[in-house]
Amino acid sequence: MAVNLATLESVGKVYGTRALLDGVTLGVSEGDRIGVVGRNGDGKTTLIRMLARLEEPDSGRVTHSGGLRLGVLTQHDSLDPAATVRHEVVGDRADHEWAGDARIRDILTGLFGGLDLPGFPQGLDTVIGPLSGGERRRIALAKLLLEEHDLVVLDEPTNHLDVEGIAWLASHLQARRSALVCVTHDRWFLDQVCTRMWDVQRGDVHEYEGGYSDYVFARAERSRIAATEETKRQNLVRKELAWLRRGAPARTSKPRFRVEAANELIADVPPPRDRSELMKFANSRLGKTVFELKDVSIQAGPKQLLSHLTWQLGPGDRVGLLGVNGSGKTSLMRALADAATSDGDKQPTAGTVKVGRTVKLAYLSQEVAELDPEWRVLEAVERVRQRVDLGKGREMSAGQLCEQFGFGKDKQWTPVGDLSGGERRRLQLLRLLMDEPNVLFLDEPTNDLDIETLTQLEDLLDGWPGSMIVVSHDRYFIERTTDTQYALLGDRTMRMLPGGVDEYLQRRARIAEAAAAAVTPAATAAKPAGDTRAVKKELQRIERQLAKLEEQEAKLHAQMAEHATDFSRIAELDSQLRAVKDEHDELELRWLELAEDA
Repeated sequence: MAVNLATLESVGKVYGTRALLDGVTLGVSEGDRIGVVGRNGDGKTTLIRMLARLEEPDSGRVTHSGGLRLGVLTQHDSLDPAATVRHEVVGDRADHEWAGDARIRDILTGLFGGLDLPGFPQGLDTVIGPLSGGERRRIALAKLLLEEHDLVVLDEPTNHLDVEGIAWLASHLQARRSALVCVTHDRWFLDQVCTRMWDVQRGDVHEYEGGYSDYVFARAERSRIAATEETKRQNLVRKELAWLRRGAPARTSKPRFRVEAANELIADVPPPRDRSELMKFANSRLGKTVFELKDVSIQAGPKQLLSHLTWQLGPGDRVGLLGVNGSGKTSLMRALADAATSDGDKQPTAGTVKVGRTVKLAYLSQEVAELDPEWRVLEAVERVRQRVDLGKGREMSAGQLCEQFGFGKDKQWTPVGDLSGGERRRLQLLRLLMDEPNVLFLDEPTNDLDIETLTQLEDLLDGWPGSMIVVSHDRYFIERTTDTQYALLGDRTMRMLPGGVDEYLQRRARIAEAAAAAVTPAATAAKPAGDTRAVKKELQRIERQLAKLEEQEAKLHAQMAEHATDFSRIAELDSQLRAVKDEHDELELRWLELAEDA
């Protein structure tokens, strides 16, 4: 019989006048792999903080088994800013000692791409203080995974990891013997890792057996049985269930849902997207040409990202772009956006981009656009348009679309300045769609969005008739919203992926194996000593420049926070920040090239 590790008994927690959790009783036993889901603000993080005894409940009690070894990854790390990565991760162990440990090698390679931490200014000897929040979280995660625990509690562990990093983390956690409780919005990750789900809703926590797919199936059946569930919510759940059942037959390692009941439930649900109908409508809105690239080359500073690319984005095409950081995904979208917004006058460094005459592009970048903090949510949307045509006779008012994006009637009167980062992201997306574009570029659209909002966005995009390019580390979102995937593998080409994300990961694994095989002692010995010294000297020079740029970036972020209400100053600082980031990216790419030579 499995030993109980941690228990919440009749736990309650109140913030202001709102009960986040009310009389919740839950337990975690040995071998449990629990995923925690729910809307932003409903209490997921509060729940796991109380489970880990980082926060006290207002009522009830939390108990741990005697001698429980607990590891926790919170959204704010406790790393020493004056320490180096080496000190925090491997401590005082000698290089030969930790490098000979297969577990340490696996974790460092999986989270950082190599034992020398490529991308960090001084590798393992980088001081933590100037690093970005994402880099610090990866260090905190590595430190936690290197320790032995009975129970691991993770809050958004996939943030700041790419598709490969997330796949590695899922595999690593599957192989660990410790119990796991994890808050994440990454649905593919939940399916791979978890065997139980906790759904935090309106003060209560509902338990489900299985991973995310199983949770969707069980929730859909529960919605059918519960007559009080609102129709719109039922339809959304049934629609996602239909997509899951028509996809891979075994998305989870331990499926527990009732397949017969699930199939009966979705018997009358059509496919998520009527592709032929959408293509017909997209043709009528866009004509035959959207983007045609001929012999195009794109570079960032001295680094050539794409060379002699000939490619076409047609009407109604839904494309997912995959690739490592720095391979050119965002640069390609920017080049297309520049060509579209400058009436074709602005062209890449080589080749031509032909843009359809009727193209109306909306580009969601990773930077959240600043809005007047005094505007109300509904006002910010209505300033774009009062009503929006969604195609096939569907029309929505600004208020209705706000509700679909999680801004209820009360929330629509909230000042923009009071919104969280995730809510601002939602509002930015909403304003883009309200402008009735026929081409969408989405660069990491899932950042800060909860699962329910993602499901609603996917539902909206299902009926959106236009062409779309999506760049995302959220594998589930890519597979759900796009029909074709392409890879930028860092060799200046773009390849179609008939096998989707799985094929991308296989290709990346083969590249890594080939690179490792190429680094032989003979090849190292063949390099002239003088060349090696020159390369190392250049690497040190670049590392110093990168450290200075990171300091500038931190100062600019601080100044932007200080002048949050001065829009002209924010615009000026944002321009400076972009220039610093571009220079940093160029130097980082150069560093990687030299590191390979060294």
